[in-house]
Amino acid sequence: MDKSKSESNDAVARLKAKSVNEPIASFLKMRLVELSEGYAKVSLKLSPEYLNFNGLTFGGIIMAIADQAFAYGSNSASFPSVASQFNIYFLTGPAPDDELVAECRVVRSGRRVGISEITVTNQDGKLIAKATGTTIPVSQQV
Repeated sequence: MDKSKSESNDAVARLKAKSVNEPIASFLKMRLVELSEGYAKVSLKLSPEYLNFNGLTFGGIIMAIADQAFAYGSNSASFPSVASQFNIYFLTGPAPDDELVAECRVVRSGRRVGISEITVTNQDGKLIAKATGTTIPVSQQV
């Protein structure tokens, strides 16, 4: 196995281990469903606590699940990486009892920048939001 493939497998294994006790994911009840190099899938069952004063799902919750998939996906390709930009388009609102599924696909993972595309759908595949994000690989501190 070449070095980059080995590093990728290590990053995926490390991220899977970290997902078990991640504070924000636990707090929002997000769950890592699938993770491989350059791809992540995260789910979140909506609950009444996620509604805003209009009775709609708070946009920050949709953004949070998209960001979570983005974090896993981008770091699976280049670990560690940090977000430098994130842009989301809300296309339609989910029903209050939907289960949201966010999927991140890394389009480019380079030495200076990573680019990802993220979709958020409900359990029936209805498109809720689309997002793009860029990351910057950072050197690990020893």
